[in-house]
Amino acid sequence: MAFPVHGTQHRATATGTRGMVAAAHPLAALAGIRTIIDGGNAIDAAVATAAALNVVEPFMSGSAGVGYMHIYHAASGEQRICDYVGLTPQAAEVALFDEQKKSRGPMSPLVPAACAGWLEALRRYGTMDAATAFAPAIELAEHGFALTVTGHTFFDGCRPGLLAYPESARTYLIDGRAPLPGDLLVQKDLANTFRLVAEGGAEVFYRGEIADKIVDHVQEMGGLLTRDDLAACEPAWLEPAHTDYRGNRVCAPPPPCQAVQYLETLNIMEGFDVAAMGHNTVETLHRFIEAAKLAVADRAEYAAIADPPTAGLLSREYAAERRALIGERAQPSGGDRYTAEKIDGEIVAGDPYAWLKSECTTHFDTIDADGNAVAVTQSLGGGFGSQMVVPGTGLALNNFMSWFDLEPQSPNAIGPAKKNEMCVSPVQIWDGDGLRLLIGTPGSYGILQTTPQMIMNVFDHGMNVQAAIEAPRLTATHPGTLVNVETRIPDPVLRALERRGHEFNRLGDWSPGVGGGQGIMVDPDSGAFMGGADPRRDGYAIGW
Repeated sequence: MAFPVHGTQHRATATGTRGMVAAAHPLAALAGIRTIIDGGNAIDAAVATAAALNVVEPFMSGSAGVGYMHIYHAASGEQRICDYVGLTPQAAEVALFDEQKKSRGPMSPLVPAACAGWLEALRRYGTMDAATAFAPAIELAEHGFALTVTGHTFFDGCRPGLLAYPESARTYLIDGRAPLPGDLLVQKDLANTFRLVAEGGAEVFYRGEIADKIVDHVQEMGGLLTRDDLAACEPAWLEPAHTDYRGNRVCAPPPPCQAVQYLETLNIMEGFDVAAMGHNTVETLHRFIEAAKLAVADRAEYAAIADPPTAGLLSREYAAERRALIGERAQPSGGDRYTAEKIDGEIVAGDPYAWLKSECTTHFDTIDADGNAVAVTQSLGGGFGSQMVVPGTGLALNNFMSWFDLEPQSPNAIGPAKKNEMCVSPVQIWDGDGLRLLIGTPGSYGILQTTPQMIMNVFDHGMNVQAAIEAPRLTATHPGTLVNVETRIPDPVLRALERRGHEFNRLGDWSPGVGGGQGIMVDPDSGAFMGGADPRRDGYAIGW
């Protein structure tokens, strides 16, 4: 069985046999593949790629952010998820926040746990020391890199927020303006931070010199993070949650990660003959939109509670019950966040506990020639996170307090030393013989709808990974019946869906508003790799 060829592609696919990296920026993909060429494994390459992305996409992710690293370690046969989603400060309480305070500025960061996660993954499964893994990122930060057109767009869009903080403006702007495509961005403070981490490990970041700079600056600006908050930071190792789709095991981080939403969506969609209905047809899209709304309601209700009913949410019986609610008309969604007051006709959560009571049981990607494989989704939150750069470090702090709710009844309400309901959710997909696909995407709540569409493109429509990523898509992430859609989906299809009650926010032919996926496919016979990356942003796949 060779790689599938079906699907229209804007870009050629990347192939390789000894290694593959698909990342959100070509220089980050290059950092990862260099690491493999130099003798590192996929975990070493993942850390090198993560650090390089901190340099070349500082608006997206970084060592002061959060994420999940989904690892398969071939020698041990272990599949584990390194959870580096930091906790809220111990002093965090709902009453201290409003929308502005939780969205940007000194109150908005969670404990910056990404650096700890990278180092822990390297310690447990890597083969290189931190100095070697961080070397490409240090080189890029020290000597600078040329900004892309997409990069300029993000910098320019965030310029007003960066101007509010002198250190942020000094780090990322040129005389108050966003750097232009081709301008060199040099980040010597970040290069020095990476050197300190490479030499001193997590100790220097969480209990030493860097920790002191982070806490002193946040508290000077009126924030909540303390030295105790940073000192207590420990990544966690998790077993993946999973469901089966078309004979493939789809594995993703468990709650409070929001991946349970797209796992449930796939369960609902498996009850339809999606291949026969066709790709992006009226019937397929109507059912997908409605399935996504049902899964949103369940995720918002249950993912962040203390003992989420994961087994119930992912059971076949529950999927059949939810599937039966899909009619011929669009139903209004309450949106992606928990709401105490429901609107008339709104899709509401079901009761996955009913099945449990009767049963009483319970994105960048890297791969190497040995079969080690990593899927990572990580983030700063909004563009440049809190938009605060800690002086002398080059670190933009995350703003993931924004992902908590101000509604006290919400299971995802702000609280002390609390894990939030997290949208980043990298996936690995296996069949009975081995790993077949690594895939994921950025995109806020849209992650949870872009991801299953890419998966369905592969397993229902026979697309190769590049075609599956490029195919036009939509996301129903608004309250009510409004759906974001790329207009490469034919207008007659959209008009027919409008007659069923759907409303569309037409985004144009290609839009980063529906994510920026990366993925790697493994050929079941030859073991060769095919990499795909999203032209909606700066994605790039490099094989060796």
